[in-house]
Amino acid sequence: MNTKISFDFKSIRFKLWAYFILFAVIILGLVWLLQVYFLDAYYEDMKLKESERMASELLSAFKQDLSLESFSVKLNEISQGGDTYIRVETGDGRIMISPSYGSSSQPFLYRSETNTLRLKLLDSEFPSYSEIIPGSQDTKTLSYACFLHKATDRYGSLDASQSLILYMFSPLFPVRSTVSILRTQLTYVTIIALLLALSLAIYLATRISKPIRNITESAAEMGRGNYGVKFEGGHYSEITELAETLTEASQELEKSDMYQKDMIANVSHDLKTPLTMIKSYAEMIRDLSGDNKEKRESHLSVIMDEADRLNLLVDDMLTMSRMQQQKISLEKSDFDLDESIRTQLNSYDILTEQEGYKIKYESTGSVMVNGDEAKIIQVVSNLINNAVKYCGSDKEIIVKLKKGPKKVRFEVTDHGQGIAPDEINHVWERYYKSSTHHVRPTEGSGLGLSIVKEILTLHRADYGVESNLGEGSTFWFELKTKK
Repeated sequence: MNTKISFDFKSIRFKLWAYFILFAVIILGLVWLLQVYFLDAYYEDMKLKESERMASELLSAFKQDLSLESFSVKLNEISQGGDTYIRVETGDGRIMISPSYGSSSQPFLYRSETNTLRLKLLDSEFPSYSEIIPGSQDTKTLSYACFLHKATDRYGSLDASQSLILYMFSPLFPVRSTVSILRTQLTYVTIIALLLALSLAIYLATRISKPIRNITESAAEMGRGNYGVKFEGGHYSEITELAETLTEASQELEKSDMYQKDMIANVSHDLKTPLTMIKSYAEMIRDLSGDNKEKRESHLSVIMDEADRLNLLVDDMLTMSRMQQQKISLEKSDFDLDESIRTQLNSYDILTEQEGYKIKYESTGSVMVNGDEAKIIQVVSNLINNAVKYCGSDKEIIVKLKKGPKKVRFEVTDHGQGIAPDEINHVWERYYKSSTHHVRPTEGSGLGLSIVKEILTLHRADYGVESNLGEGSTFWFELKTKK
């Protein structure tokens, strides 16, 4: 059975291998190029620059003291210990200064070369002249000449007998043996560098790709619905931050999934009860109270109330769905918030009359705001309904409207069980329902406060909740006032 091994050429592992090897090859190629193939040219260039430096130093010394005797001492100091032969001649070939070291025959060294250099320097437009003179057995000599002192006659022409020329001769030793040694050394360096580059590439590729593979596997697990999976980071800040972000996303998805399941269970229960009631009372009308007007009216009233409950649940879900899809637009206008709240509170009279609720309204008076009046009243209604469901045994709800310099603050306070500290940050989340027991035996969709949050966010309004466990809660929002 043949097994085909596939290799991903776009993977981080392969890219790191390729980049490290390519980098090592480029660096080693430059080393080979510079040390082996350009060594001759580099060596000659360095020798020429060294000769120019020494000539510049001697010219400066000669200008400071025109005495040939003292200058001769300086020349010997500079040339001592080096491999450069230096001497000074007049423009017509008379030797004025030659190094004192070496044999007595040294003044005659490079005699023919100095004659050639002198003629070329005199013909040149530049103050110096240099050339490389080939010798025996692959040896070369760098020859350099420049005017130490340039004298002219009374007609302005060059006076060769009074002019001084500085000659410098530096032997260029054969570099072939050096190149051979370098080539051998570079061969070993190349092999070692490539092995190190490959090893480092494999090490780094493993350290980088392994945590990414783990994140990919965890993401696939999360895609299968296991939202509680934890993403593990690696040895690098970017990968660790990615893992932490994905872990937070996984936790949020897990909570959202849990809330959705709770919402489905709650909505299913809330739908089942009114549907059962509607069906039961419809059957009673058909079988028992069809001819009894009083009973029929009573049964139809129950059916309509339950239908209203169904309609409210469906409206909440549709509203939240449209908000999630950002399909809701605000129809803003200027309106009196105090007047709108008073009108809305009238709908709660039945609770005060039949169930003993005490809803108190405290206001600083008329205040004009700009916003979507229907949406703001929906926020007010949802907050009051929430207070009714979670208020204490005193059944007291306090509604306040406080006008400030630039904003107006609306508050709804109840004296119920309050919200646990670990739950207070979640009350605005979709499908979330507090664990606190209700006073009223009514169930909601768990979307009321989430709808409040979305509407206030669209209005760019500040909002929040203040609660102490066992003492009650205060939900509030603030809108900018009209001047």
